[in-house]
Parts: sequence; C-alpha cells; structure tokens
Amino acid sequence: MINVAILGSGGLGKNMALLIEQKKEFKLVGICDRSAYFFNESGIDGLTVKEASSVEKITGARSSTTPINDLIKNHKGKINAIFIALPNLPNEFIPSIAKEISALGYKGVIVDALKRTKAVQMIKDLDSLFKECGILYLTGCGATPGLLTTAAALGAQSFVEILDVTITFGVGISNWETYKATIREDIAHLDGFNPAIVLKMTDEEIIQELNKRNGILELHHMEHADDIMLEMANICPRDRVTTGGVVDTRNTKKPLSTNVKITGRTFEGKISTHQFVLGDETTMAANVNGPILGFMKSGIWLYGLGVRGTVTSAEIMPHFGPAKENYLEIQKKQKATLVNAAF
Repeated sequence: MINVAILGSGGLGKNMALLIEQKKEFKLVGICDRSAYFFNESGIDGLTVKEASSVEKITGARSSTTPINDLIKNHKGKINAIFIALPNLPNEFIPSIAKEISALGYKGVIVDALKRTKAVQMIKDLDSLFKECGILYLTGCGATPGLLTTAAALGAQSFVEILDVTITFGVGISNWETYKATIREDIAHLDGFNPAIVLKMTDEEIIQELNKRNGILELHHMEHADDIMLEMANICPRDRVTTGGVVDTRNTKKPLSTNVKITGRTFEGKISTHQFVLGDETTMAANVNGPILGFMKSGIWLYGLGVRGTVTSAEIMPHFGPAKENYLEIQKKQKATLVNAAF
C-alpha cells in the first residue's frame, strides 16, 4: 500500500482524492490547503475531500498558518509519496515548496504536474539536494508535460532522428471556482501576459479577460516543459517541440481532440508520423491525475532500487539512441552494398 499525501485541495487535488479511492494500491492519508491540514493513517475518504469547501471543514482537520510544514514534519514517517497539486505560479513557487519539504527531513517520492519549462529546469537544478536528502522527485508527470511527452518518447523509438513533435490539447472546463488556478496558468501563456502579470490579477480581472474571449483561450507555441524534457531524454532538440491548444472555460466538452504527433526519419530513410490521440471522454482531471499515480508507482519502484534525485517523466520511458551525424552517408553505403549484392 502506497500512503499518499496531497498538497493542495483545488480541482486536481480533490479529483485525485476520488481517484485514489478507486485504486487498490494507494491510500490517501494526508491533505492540506493554505489554512489547514488533515492526516489519518487509516485513510481519508475521497468524497469527503471532494465535498468539503476547504480542508478546514473536514472533521478532524487542524488549522495552521504553515499547513505543509506541519503535515510533513508531524507525519513524514508515514507518507510514502507526495503529490504537489499546487498552483504553478510563479515559477519559483513549487521549487520553493520542494526545498521546504527537503529541509523537513522527508524521505520518499514526490511527484508534480509542472508545466512551464523554467519551473522544470528549477526542479532539475535541485537534483543534488534531493539526492542528499533521500528524495526521488518526479517532475512533469501530468497530461502535458507527462502523458503526451512520454507518448512522444515511446513513439520516437521507430526512428533514428526526430524531426518534429507537435502536442495539441483540447480542454473543456465549466467550473471556474474549481479550476481557477489552472485557468490562470493558461492565461499566463497568452500574448501580453506572463506569470508575474497574472499573479497580480484579481479574480474579477481574470473573468473580464475570459469574457473578452467568450471563454475561449487559444494557446500557441507555449513555454511548455515538453520541450526541455524531450531534450533531456535525448529525443530531440527543444526547438523541434511545439505545444499549444484550446481551452474552453465555459463548456465541459473538449473543443478539439488532444493528441501528439511525432515525425521522424527511419533507418531506411523514410519520413513518417506517429499520432497518439486521447479519447474525448477523458477529462483533464483523468488525464493528469491518472498518469501522476502511474509515475508515482514507478517512482516507488525506483526508490526501492536506490534511485534518488530529479527525474522527468520522459526519462522513465525507453531511452532513445539518436543517429550518428553521418547516418545519411551510412545509408548510401548500405544501399550501394545491397544493390551490388543483388547483381
């Protein structure tokens, strides 16, 4: 049984609690938000978390001005894995939380759903710290980066060179109150915005911006960590990775099907494209939280093997061996050899 603590009780945190309820090998033992934390070694009911307006409203919860600190410090020995389901803004926020957890003496697995390239790089820079503290930190483990990034890493194995990876997502959200942090993160990618600007915006200003766009956010060439993760995994240079999509903040139906296309050159010299498409019925919560638990389970396995430090989700996939720089010349020689052999 994997004892899990969730840091954050927004849309992703609440839905993760429901998902864990349906998974045999996982048990939710701790959860917190900005004003309280709750720990129960026997397990926390997912529906109780979902229906509570805040963690403080759960019977047995403890109010706190430092809930993350108190939850980890008091119960770290009974927590195997932590899911950081906190807002990704600003870029420094989750890396600072990770350092705080490290300083508390926690030893185990931590998983996040970070999106932005800079934030993932900051987590990667903490590799030595995590190794010293006995932590295995898995970053970029949601839908994108995460599920679609690892699909690209897997699809790359058919090729000797990856020419292009294009990730396109469609998200339907009809509950502003539940997913306001996610919507803010997406607005930060729009032209004229950045994390610092969005961080200062009030909820009313965010709603006004959504009204201007009829609730539709069209995102192009995003600063998304799929690029740095595929580069770290040796799949391709980051400038060959493009991420974008459409978010409908007023309807649950996806505006388009989420997919990733991997275009590459085979060892025979042929150009081809793989495509992995997610079912339209799967929600953002399902496509983020499901992979999080999958990578968390892999993390527990790797932790048992003695692995510590920072690992991206893409690095857990089959490793890619890029072609030699002169592979086109090698192909010509191979073809010439085959032709001569035929005669």
